[in-house]
Amino acid sequence: MNAPVSSYPHTKASACPHDCPSTCALEVEVLAPDRIGRVRGAADNAYTAGVICAKVARYAERVHNPARVLTPLKRVGPKGSGAFEPIGWDEALDTVAAAFLKAEAEFGAESVWPYYYAGTMGMVQRDSIHRLRHAKRYSGQFDTFCTNMAWTGYIAGTGKLAGPDPREMALADCVVLWGTNAVATQVNVMTHAVKARKTRGAKIVVIDVYRNATMEQADMGLVLRPGTDGALACAVMHVLFRDGLADRDYLARYTDAPDELEAHVASRDPAWAAAITGLGVDEIEAFARLVGTTRRTFFRLGYGFSRQRNGAVNMHAAASIAAVTGCWQYEGGGAFHNNGAIYQLNKLMIEGSDLRDPRVRVLDQSAIGRILLGDAEALRGGPPVKAMIVQNTNPAAVAPDQDKVRAGLAREDLFLCVHEQVMTETARMADIVLPATMFVEHDDVYRGGGHQYIVWGGKLIDPPGEARENFVVINELARRVGAEHKGFRMSVREHADWMLRNSGWEGLEALEGKRWFDCQPDFRAAHFLDGFGYPDGKFRFKPDWTRVKAPNDGPMGPWADIPALPDHWPVIEAADDAYPFRLATSPARSFLNSTFNETLSSVKKEGGRPEVMIHPADADRLGIDTGTLVRLVSPRGAVRLHARRFDGVRPGVLISEGLWPNAAFVDGAGINVLTGADPVAPFGGSAFHDNKVRVELG
Repeated sequence: MNAPVSSYPHTKASACPHDCPSTCALEVEVLAPDRIGRVRGAADNAYTAGVICAKVARYAERVHNPARVLTPLKRVGPKGSGAFEPIGWDEALDTVAAAFLKAEAEFGAESVWPYYYAGTMGMVQRDSIHRLRHAKRYSGQFDTFCTNMAWTGYIAGTGKLAGPDPREMALADCVVLWGTNAVATQVNVMTHAVKARKTRGAKIVVIDVYRNATMEQADMGLVLRPGTDGALACAVMHVLFRDGLADRDYLARYTDAPDELEAHVASRDPAWAAAITGLGVDEIEAFARLVGTTRRTFFRLGYGFSRQRNGAVNMHAAASIAAVTGCWQYEGGGAFHNNGAIYQLNKLMIEGSDLRDPRVRVLDQSAIGRILLGDAEALRGGPPVKAMIVQNTNPAAVAPDQDKVRAGLAREDLFLCVHEQVMTETARMADIVLPATMFVEHDDVYRGGGHQYIVWGGKLIDPPGEARENFVVINELARRVGAEHKGFRMSVREHADWMLRNSGWEGLEALEGKRWFDCQPDFRAAHFLDGFGYPDGKFRFKPDWTRVKAPNDGPMGPWADIPALPDHWPVIEAADDAYPFRLATSPARSFLNSTFNETLSSVKKEGGRPEVMIHPADADRLGIDTGTLVRLVSPRGAVRLHARRFDGVRPGVLISEGLWPNAAFVDGAGINVLTGADPVAPFGGSAFHDNKVRVELG
């Protein structure tokens, strides 16, 4: 527990709030009642293990950024002009409430759309927006930015979003990091993988679409073309069956269709996969032999490779390898993606889900552009969206099909309130901007996706200016628009305590005293040794894709064409004569989505401007040198940025790292102008890394 202190500096415990699977346990240096210093990882947390990413270590730069919004603001110029004047909190909240009530009176409650995402992963501050939504029957939100393809693909095989204790990576003899640039996006994975190498001589394999910082640390690096992971997985399974490396006893006991799978992959040999992936036959053979002869192989499956139109199929195919080798049986073995199912958290009071009306429409967050431009299908036949509050996200930069998003946000008849920490692209489009707190300035409770801890993060310092937390803003709006629910009368601490106790855990006092709860299931459960998460206990090589999870509105996209068994599903946005390149918009090490792209140190570490990596052979053919200004054009729009020659990609593949501010691009149009918002099979999602483009000079 954080003991009372009367002198400075001192150190207090907290938790990183950001959308990273690590959700690190932190030690924060408090220099004054309103100032923090250095941020460090908690050494006694077995997953964080004292290591955090450099950007969070520099968090004081964000907290004390002179660019923070400090007072409520009212727009006084054209939308997007940045012309605002300060107003008081009461006037600001009254204005927002009046706009919501006006929209409701004229068009119905569904014309109000509370829009949010994962700018904070704190469950009370993030999810209280749903309590307002459900109490007023405002339009719902179907979350499709991040997890849909990855979670669906993993659960398709295992039947449950859980797996081996991620700390077991340190006990592995081979760690396969598939589709995750862990050095940039979840640094603690590297802590445990490198420990396995140092203590056990483990091999680290990295599979990705370019030679990134994680691959630089690998013993084996496989650079494949985007969207071809399923082909690699099938060829690996071909070798495992061909060379007697499949665990047939395990397959017979724990899987649904091993004979069908073996027959299916018999024609999908390394030569077939090499033609699809761009890998060499020898690379595929070597990888297959390594995982086939190493019982303690830990497959750490990331999100990046699932952000393709065939992403769910790719995830399922990669997870299937672990079932063929039977490595699930061993400590330090198995396939892990996310631990979301182990917590079983009851958020009824936070979200007001007891008031949820299933008749209220649910709108796809990725389709925000089409929704705001009045597309009847995207609106699901309901009224136009006339009023919004946005918390914890920046759709004017992060949403796909960005030209439509910005045009929709620019509607003069759309009332937009943005609750933000800094003046983002979305905030500049607002009618009312409200100043928001950061994680050290409010209470909240967090859970890990990449580990097994529930962590408490209490308020450590006073916020600057007039910044208020999400929870307070939602409650104040609820009072003004006549929303009723018991949760509006509870404090953040009461919500956290209620959720914990009603989920089978100890209460908040115990969590504060222990700093975190370790929720990891026992070995047999985590390794599915008593059966996988289906009624018959079998891993599914042949899942019923329509029943993998509870869908939002039934299957989406070309779901009927999903292959029955693991395969390469050629539904990606393939290169063609008009658009001969494939573009992936990969994460940068010093940014986290659009967070941190406002801090000077992060911008400097990323080179000061957005760039696109291009293979030297392609660059020579097009007359491009490092620093050449190029124009990338997709079927959805165009952006201009500078090129960088880089031999760590396959010819025909482009990589642009980081979600830079739109203003950092030459024309003020950000990278998501190029990305599509079409729903991915089988349950929606955005294929951010699946884009065909052409390259033009200048």
